[in-house]
Amino acid sequence: MAQGVRLGDRVEQAIEEHADAELEIARGEHEAQRTHPRSLRRTIIWLAITGISLYLVAPSVLDTLASWRDIKRFAPQWLLVMLVAQTAAMACLWALQHIAIGVARWSAVITSQLAGNAMAKVAPGGGAVGSALQYRMLVTAEVPPRPAVSGLTAANVLTFAVVLALPVLAIPALIRGSVDRTLTETGIAGLVVFVVLAALGVVVLALDGPLRWIGRTAQRIRNRVRRNCEPLQTLPDRLIRERDRLLNTLGPRWKRALLATVGRWAFDYATLLAALAAVGVHARPALVLLAFCAAQLLAQIPITPGGLGFVEAGLTAMLSLAGVGPGNAVLATFAYRLFSYWLPMPVGLGAWVWHRRRYGA
Repeated sequence: MAQGVRLGDRVEQAIEEHADAELEIARGEHEAQRTHPRSLRRTIIWLAITGISLYLVAPSVLDTLASWRDIKRFAPQWLLVMLVAQTAAMACLWALQHIAIGVARWSAVITSQLAGNAMAKVAPGGGAVGSALQYRMLVTAEVPPRPAVSGLTAANVLTFAVVLALPVLAIPALIRGSVDRTLTETGIAGLVVFVVLAALGVVVLALDGPLRWIGRTAQRIRNRVRRNCEPLQTLPDRLIRERDRLLNTLGPRWKRALLATVGRWAFDYATLLAALAAVGVHARPALVLLAFCAAQLLAQIPITPGGLGFVEAGLTAMLSLAGVGPGNAVLATFAYRLFSYWLPMPVGLGAWVWHRRRYGA
């Protein structure tokens, strides 16, 4: 329990630091920080940590990439399904950012998101670097700085909150039973979870009572676990305040933004299901969903770009626990990462070039 509370504290701190970093970018402080000696030392340390981490996770990455020759086992229609599902996931994210920013053209949102997403997958620091690039591209496209910063921050917080809520909703299905099911039943189970998640999101964003109850419960658990620390007393009010700030940014279209956020992860989950269907396996629905959630959380690890290596190792292991054979688990992981990690890189580069030609450097 203590570890879970500490993890929650670290997640909350990471979100706040990410938002603060984006605000500093908006104020024009980013370039000054890059030349600061302390910032230079921090960069060198992070590069060293990234290099060591990539060395340690290299075997899992190489094992996954080595399965590319077996991609011929995939029927072409499944590759098309994965491409469509991943495109739909990106389209939901574009819709969310377009709603959150409010004043940006669709073309600017799409090209900047694709380029920022590609940068996040190759640069140490991942998401913060990708967000910085997207912010600069939006400003180049004549989007005012403040809406760009607040919109990107709101979209990032909302998408990350959904990722954190998914494992909690998968636990009841895990307790209910862990027998093998067809992928159709696995897909239905995932659809039910996402529908429930959308409904709970509406309740939490629209009503103060449930959010205050969540805050009081979390606060009570935290105070009991950390008895030697100063008691936390303001968490419910703080959650309400942050929720109101999020709603102020999203405006009256917050329900559409919530649906777009849920859709973004639902279609991403569909990409993984299509990869499993392509290798013809049966699996345990709750464990497949937990494997997907674990992959998204591992992707947030900033010490390797896009969680490279950690996602491959974690997803393969979780799929094996879900009843997928080791060979099929590696192949399904490769197919999923091919569409969610590797292919967005050249697409993002093309979007960056197109953006520069249309809006200038």
